Amino acid sequence: MSPVVGYVPGVYDLFHIGHLNMLRQARDLCDVLVAGVVSDEVCEQVKGVRPFVPLEERLAIVDAIGIVDSTFTELTTDKLVAWREVGFNRLFKGDDWRGTQRGRDLEAEVGAVGVEVVYFPYTAHTSSTQLRRVIAAS
Repeated sequence: MSPVVGYVPGVYDLFHIGHLNMLRQARDLCDVLVAGVVSDEVCEQVKGVRPFVPLEERLAIVDAIGIVDSTFTELTTDKLVAWREVGFNRLFKGDDWRGTQRGRDLEAEVGAVGVEVVYFPYTAHTSSTQLRRVIAAS
């Protein structure tokens, strides 16, 4: 039986407990775990903000915590590009995506190549967006 390769995409800016929870949960559901770390440019394109922590530092942080087997830099929002490079068969997302149009689109896109999307509870009390607001208000 071939190993289950899991993929957890994210910006991982201002690394917090929500990121840690997601990575820990994903680790339990696959044999090999790869974190897709979104580039500064893609984050700015999608979220309209540049990460506080530069890409190279975010990659180093995610890699250093000892949960993932490797990291991958996402240079596009197209998950099929990551799929071709990484070869994952399970993709993990926060459940804030479940039932939304972007979640359905993601499921259809990666489902077409046999990838299962698994949702985890979103850590509502902590997010990089909330941390940004606190920092900006200081």
